[in-house]
Amino acid sequence: MPLAAIPSPSQGVWHLGFIPIRAYALCFIAGIVVGAWISERRWRARGGRPDTITDIAVPAVVFGLIGARLYHVITDWQLYFGPRATKEPYQVLFIWEGGMSIWGAVALGGVGVWLACRRRGLSLGAVADTIAPGLAVGQAIARWGNWFNQELYGSPTTLPWGLEIDQAHGGEPGVLYHPTFLYESLWDLALGLALLWAGRRFELHHGRLFAVYVAGYTFGRFWIEGLRIDPVGGVDHAVTFLDLRINQWTSLVLFAGAIVYVWVTRRKDAPEVVVPAGKAPAPAE
Repeated sequence: MPLAAIPSPSQGVWHLGFIPIRAYALCFIAGIVVGAWISERRWRARGGRPDTITDIAVPAVVFGLIGARLYHVITDWQLYFGPRATKEPYQVLFIWEGGMSIWGAVALGGVGVWLACRRRGLSLGAVADTIAPGLAVGQAIARWGNWFNQELYGSPTTLPWGLEIDQAHGGEPGVLYHPTFLYESLWDLALGLALLWAGRRFELHHGRLFAVYVAGYTFGRFWIEGLRIDPVGGVDHAVTFLDLRINQWTSLVLFAGAIVYVWVTRRKDAPEVVVPAGKAPAPAE
């Protein structure tokens, strides 16, 4: 075994008395906290009132968690239902076992953001552009939950940064795998930094910076997804069409949609509401 190989985690759950503390959940929470902190600072720098993003994050996270799980269950329903199911139907509620899709999280989480913006009288595009870098950085942190769960790994590799996977999670003794969770984490971190720079360098408003985030994320996710072979429940469950995973098709569609959106809105420059009517702007720091 190469000395530089990435080892499997010795454990992913610790117990505080009878309460299980799961690393998967901790990574997600850390990602949410860091993403919200970055977004809050960006919102205040734009003249928005303090704690606005933090308040919006509550419905966004609740809706996002539901959406993330729903997408997984819908696209991988055969894991829980039908004659070839490897899990019981009630296990669709076991989110700590993995199976949280970014597509569902962003889609339904976006509904939560839209509802919160509408209630507060804020421009959805302004909020979306504000949270885009923090969302990417938060994803970079949350992806480490996949390492603790030994999921989201790729095909066998002889590269020195290959990943060990236990047999219980589909690995074979002496075989190393592409750490696709790490590839995506690094891609997301680089994307977040690029969005911070682009937000300062270019006039990307009215949701255009968020569209760049979507295009950047899906571009990386397409090729990373193509490396994956990880099974769930002991079987290769991935839904494919024309030799591409469903997540790759989703990436292609969203990438094209994001590019079209940036082009269509390239001349849109109307003022955006970052302070509700009748409210004072945030004091200068």
